[in-house]
Amino acid sequence: MTAVSLRLPEDLKNRLDRLSKLTGRSKTFYMVEAISEKLEDLEDLYLAEQRTLALRAGRSRTYTVDDVEKRLGLVD
Repeated sequence: MTAVSLRLPEDLKNRLDRLSKLTGRSKTFYMVEAISEKLEDLEDLYLAEQRTLALRAGRSRTYTVDDVEKRLGLVD
């Protein structure tokens, strides 16, 4: 693991302190969890934006459920 310095606004620091004391988990645990979850959200957003741009530019297309079922041989 790598050490990182982070300056938090006082209200966030207080909330983090309180949560850490209530749960017995470290502040580092919650900071890593929060950053990880937010990064996943931002990565998903970036991929969605790229997909939208590709669709608009004609470099990609969408498929209906029927199309996918037929292609996979799932049609009854």
